[in-house]
Amino acid sequence: MSSLNQPTLSGVSAGRKAKDRIVQVFVYVAFLLAVIPLLSVLWTVLSKGIKRFDPEFFTHSLNGIGANDVGGGAYHAIIGTVEQVLLASVIAIPIGVLTAVYLVEYGRDSRLAKLVSFFVDVMTGLPSIVAGLFILAFWLLLLGFSFSGFAGALALSILMMPTVVRAAEEMLKLVPNDLREASYALGVPRWRTICFVVLPTSFTGIITGIMLAIARVMGETAPLLLTVFVTSAINNNPFQGPQMALPLFIFDQAGRPNDAAINRAWAAALTLIVIIMLLNLVARVIARLRKPVSR
Repeated sequence: MSSLNQPTLSGVSAGRKAKDRIVQVFVYVAFLLAVIPLLSVLWTVLSKGIKRFDPEFFTHSLNGIGANDVGGGAYHAIIGTVEQVLLASVIAIPIGVLTAVYLVEYGRDSRLAKLVSFFVDVMTGLPSIVAGLFILAFWLLLLGFSFSGFAGALALSILMMPTVVRAAEEMLKLVPNDLREASYALGVPRWRTICFVVLPTSFTGIITGIMLAIARVMGETAPLLLTVFVTSAINNNPFQGPQMALPLFIFDQAGRPNDAAINRAWAAALTLIVIIMLLNLVARVIARLRKPVSR
C-alpha cells in the first residue's frame, strides 16, 4: 500500500483527506461563482438607484411630469404594487394551502389528487404572459371589465398558486405521522388535527414558500401590461381604472431616452428589491416567533 493511502493517527488516510480538500475547494469556488453575479447586480442597482432615492421619489407621482423633466416619483407605482400583490395573496394563498392540505391529508393516491398534482406541475411552468392573456381574454374581453389593479392581481394569483401549493405540500409531508396518530388516538377529528397540529408544525416552511411566491410575482411585468395598463396618476382604487406598478414603472421609464427617466427606473428597481427584502425579513421574524419550543 502506498504511503498516500496509509491511515494516519486520526484513522483517515492522507488520500481521503486530499480528496476531501479538493471537493471543499470546488464547493467554495462554485459558491463564489454563484455569489459574484448576485453581488454585481445588487451593487449596480444600489449605485445607480441611490441617485433618486429621496423623499420626493416616495411621495410624488409622475402626474404632470414631462418625458424629459427632472423630478417626480414612484408613489403611485408603489401603491399599485402593494395593493395588487396583497389582492393576489388573498386569492392565491388560501387556495394554495387548502389544495396542499387536500393532496397530503385527504387525496393521497386518489385519481383526483393525481389530476390536481399534474395541473399544478403544468401551472408551475406557465409563462407569465399566458396568465396575462388569459385574464385579458376572460375578464376584460369576455366579461367586459376594464383595466384595473384587480385584473392584474388575478393574473398574479395564477402565477402564485402553484408555488404556494408545492411549498405547502412539501412542508405538510415533513410533519411526522406520529403526531397525527397521537391526535387521532385522543379522539380529535381530522379537521381539528390539521388546523391545530399539522399546520402549526409546518407553519415556518409554508410561510417561506409564500414569501418565495410573493417575491416571484412582485417583479412580473408582462401580465400587468395586458391587464393593468399604464398611468402617471395616483389611483388608490384597485377595482377601477388603470393602475401603475413598480415593474411597469421600471419598464416605462427605462424605455425613455433621457437620464432623468433612467434614474427613476433604477430607483424603482432598488425600491422593489428593498420591499422584497423587508417582506422576507418580516416572514423570518414571524416564523421565528411561531417556531415550536422544544422542552
